[in-house]
Amino acid sequence: MTLSPKNIALFGTSANPPTIAHQKIICWLSEYYDLVAVWASNNPSKQQQVSLKVRVEMLDLLIKELNERASNAHLYTNISDRKTVNTITKAQAIWSDAELTLIVGSDLVKQISKWYQIQKIFEQVKVLIVSRIGYELTTSDLENLKALGSRYEVAELLLAEVSSSQYRETKDSKLLTPAIQDYLQQSQLY
Repeated sequence: MTLSPKNIALFGTSANPPTIAHQKIICWLSEYYDLVAVWASNNPSKQQQVSLKVRVEMLDLLIKELNERASNAHLYTNISDRKTVNTITKAQAIWSDAELTLIVGSDLVKQISKWYQIQKIFEQVKVLIVSRIGYELTTSDLENLKALGSRYEVAELLLAEVSSSQYRETKDSKLLTPAIQDYLQQSQLY
């Protein structure tokens, strides 16, 4: 008999392409959650250079590359939606007895109050903020989250200054895992 997960991290990312930082986040989450549900998201405020299908393929490679280091991390394309509230509804239908935690980067904190049905989202999930260099959290940002009803925490995770946009600008392959490097080379992307 398989026990159902009780504590699930919901990690949607636009990952264009996924980097070593995305992989580090997934590994870190896998240590603290029973399940890490990952999906490629279409952030309406970001321009995507490659299709959702291609970003899903790259995330799948990134997760497979982790092997045993994060055996509880899996790709869930069926919960992806442009609206986070819909993703959460889909996740709740799958894991009705679990506590869900939505993972967001500190780069999204300033815009989160404008998300569709944000108060409903905050009623349904906890929020874990992963800090990103260049997107420092302010007291005002955190007070705003609290005023909106968020139950949030800030992850104790230190990431190097690595981002998908940085890779697209510099083409520095050290920002990517070997599987993603190979995929990009074979596909001639970016």
